[in-house]
Amino acid sequence: MSGIDSAMMLAILPELLILLVAAAVLFVDLMERGKHPRLLGWITVGGLAVTFVASLLYARPPEGGALVWGGMLRHDWLAFVFQMVFIVGAAATALFAMDVENLGERGEFYILLLASTLGMALMAGAADLVMLYLAIETTSIPMYILAGFLHADRKSNEAGFKYLLFGAMASAVMLYGFSLLYGFTGATHLADLPSAIQTAGLGLSTVLGIMVLILVGFGFKTSVVPLHFWAPDVYQGAPTPVTGFLSTASKAAGFAVLVRVFMSAFPQSTVPYWGAMLAAVSVATMTLGNTLAIAQTDIKRMLAYSSIAHAGYILIGLVAMTELGVTGVIFYLGVYLLSNITAFAVVAMVEKADGSTAIEDYAGLGKRSPWLALALMVALLSLSGTPPFGGFVGKAWLFGAAVKANLVWLAIVGVLNSVVAMYYYIVVFKVAYFDPPKADNKITVSPSYTVGLVVLASAVLLVGIAFAPWFAWARQAAAVLF
Repeated sequence: MSGIDSAMMLAILPELLILLVAAAVLFVDLMERGKHPRLLGWITVGGLAVTFVASLLYARPPEGGALVWGGMLRHDWLAFVFQMVFIVGAAATALFAMDVENLGERGEFYILLLASTLGMALMAGAADLVMLYLAIETTSIPMYILAGFLHADRKSNEAGFKYLLFGAMASAVMLYGFSLLYGFTGATHLADLPSAIQTAGLGLSTVLGIMVLILVGFGFKTSVVPLHFWAPDVYQGAPTPVTGFLSTASKAAGFAVLVRVFMSAFPQSTVPYWGAMLAAVSVATMTLGNTLAIAQTDIKRMLAYSSIAHAGYILIGLVAMTELGVTGVIFYLGVYLLSNITAFAVVAMVEKADGSTAIEDYAGLGKRSPWLALALMVALLSLSGTPPFGGFVGKAWLFGAAVKANLVWLAIVGVLNSVVAMYYYIVVFKVAYFDPPKADNKITVSPSYTVGLVVLASAVLLVGIAFAPWFAWARQAAAVLF
């Protein structure tokens, strides 16, 4: 194999290894179906762990990045860091799904999970509109099925149908925006679009209209206002491990393409108003998400509205349009993934024990299962932005980037919303630690589940205390765009 061919293969090593893991799961499922119910999960987790390590050792991008595979993919630190985030999210989801009935023993679940992860990896590296659309659909279609995976559960069926219906609509609108962009400019490569837009002599209103159409697709993936309406019902009805993956890795993939496309194809010098447009979306998203979260009595719906609010926080870094802002976005997405998957892992275990996701049924969790309650506390404290957890550091960088970009008012709105969010997180603490338990049964947690929770909760704390290495990675990824 020539040097060029070797470099091109290493550039897509994460994607190739994910594909091999999916093939291994399919083969073992066909040969051993039903004999070893947890084996498929361990193959997925182990395969993704190998993928993570091998990618760190052999697939690191060159300085400045490189275009590969005919310019369809970009092998740079921005794509690489996001791909590592997706792999961690998928591995954690597979680990926690093993203990969920009608989910963890089915090979098709893991294959769909890996297929969606493969699409996310391609989304992060897409350098062309054609590849970007194919990657988004590769990500989305398995997620539609996963949301409705529990066919005997009406809520899961409803979640899958709603996600498919709204997702197809958003995808069609986004594709229309892509087609207009190609029709006016004749270009599909992201790096060529700024000069192609100027050469075509497009008016500002036309460019802004196209951007709005494209933002419909990206906004749906990230669940920002006004494209958030699907999230609460889908998050509540989908299998809980799937909800955790959907609310973290899928959202991170949406922000990965939002950052790359809008910073590369629509720079501020070409489109002067898109920063103000995203600022308005950011304020509306975090305010509505936090306000509606207060009234929720179901913890999955509460976390859904919390997820919407976090999308608003993340947009602050993008509105700043600086290297520090994008660094904050990448760092925060990694911390958010660790925190939210931890929260949903606890929710899945309590739901398995009690058959309910109502907040009132968490009464006495601190006595029934002290370690589960502790993991939930760590996750929610991080999500609320409480020191010394990772979420505090992430919000500090986002709000700091806004202040440095002379957007003090936006940082103030973010801080005020974080204060509001503390209320509904504290309600869960109060119920879990101070209300008398409604049930006396202890919650049994498997060793694998315990290990996963310990690792994730420890990582949330570690990133908050010793954040320098992770921040350096995020900064190196953001530097690609500046």
